[in-house]
Amino acid sequence: MTTGLSADRLGRIDRFLTENYIDAGKIPGALTLVARRGEIAHFSALGLMDSERGKPTQKDTIYRIYSMTKPITTVALMMLYEEGRFQLNDPVGEFLPEWSDTEVWVSGEHPDFKTRPPDRAMTIRDLLSHQSGLTYGFTDDNPVDRAYPNLIDRPLAEWSTTLAGLPLLYSPGTAWNYSVSTDLCGYLVEVISGQKFDAFLKERILGPLGMVDTAFYVPDDRLDRFAACYAPTAENGFVLQDDPETSAYRKTPKLLSGGGGMVSTASDYFRLCQMLLNGGELEGQRILSRKTIDLMTTNHLPGGKSLADRAIPGRWSEATFDGIGFGLGFSVVLEPSTSQIVGSPGQYAWGGAASTAFWIDPVEEVIVVFMTQLIPSNDYPLRRELQVLVNAAIDD
Repeated sequence: MTTGLSADRLGRIDRFLTENYIDAGKIPGALTLVARRGEIAHFSALGLMDSERGKPTQKDTIYRIYSMTKPITTVALMMLYEEGRFQLNDPVGEFLPEWSDTEVWVSGEHPDFKTRPPDRAMTIRDLLSHQSGLTYGFTDDNPVDRAYPNLIDRPLAEWSTTLAGLPLLYSPGTAWNYSVSTDLCGYLVEVISGQKFDAFLKERILGPLGMVDTAFYVPDDRLDRFAACYAPTAENGFVLQDDPETSAYRKTPKLLSGGGGMVSTASDYFRLCQMLLNGGELEGQRILSRKTIDLMTTNHLPGGKSLADRAIPGRWSEATFDGIGFGLGFSVVLEPSTSQIVGSPGQYAWGGAASTAFWIDPVEEVIVVFMTQLIPSNDYPLRRELQVLVNAAIDD
């Protein structure tokens, strides 16, 4: 089977990353996997995975994938959907009673909020498509955001109850806002399945797909493969942000964050992506139906609108807004000419806070998994640049 990708043009990826980012001192290293038609065409490890210890990037390096956890959680919840356990328009409160009487913020600061009833109940589809009214608490521009840092590491049930005691930022279905919605999806998996969230993932997804290094923590016998995480400096350099030796990822957290708590490798994540591109199956293991994946990768924003039309102004996410819609767990390309980036309509993707990214192009049968560790992810246009370089390598 030919990939229809030019080896010479794929070589531009390494040269570009080395010259513009690694040698320039902006990131310590990077790992890039490009596959087409089920075959890996380019898999390169560049620079260092741990600058302090001088450890080179390896193909089995373990990375904090942050929000690239979200597609895994979404797959888990949609597996239960396929079993008839719920419908997408079911109110969340039917499964999590603490969410039955949620209010919407009107004014005031925590704990003296003025609220009103929502226009309608929050549904499971609202969670999956980030139209729930929830937020993330990473900004300081709204009283609801400012109340979220009180949500300390705690078990999912306790976390959900505490979160439900805070008002929604907006009425469900009236806007799009990147949020802890997918974390709540993880708790739904736990409640609906009757299994601990991490146990469900291991038994139903990670194990069957052979994702052996994907988990909520890094065991001691794999610590030598765990990358350091860095933060950018004002001088376009980087500084250590999370040392693997002392990282919180060395033990299982109380809060199993389905929105951002996992670690993985490029090879593991490629297996997840290939399952999705294959229509839900990999090497004889059926995870989802092709029809379910079609639904997940369709734009779920009202009226076919884009993120630019529906997102709350001034908010951040792991995607650009123009020409991009949102499905159930993924951003979805609506129109490449509007997004101003080469690609295909229907291409779906997401990224992580430490500058990791993946995308799947069903038209071209291309999968890309990119790993590095620089947090936050919005300092450099790495993802857009990488997309141009990969698509330029298609030569059939």
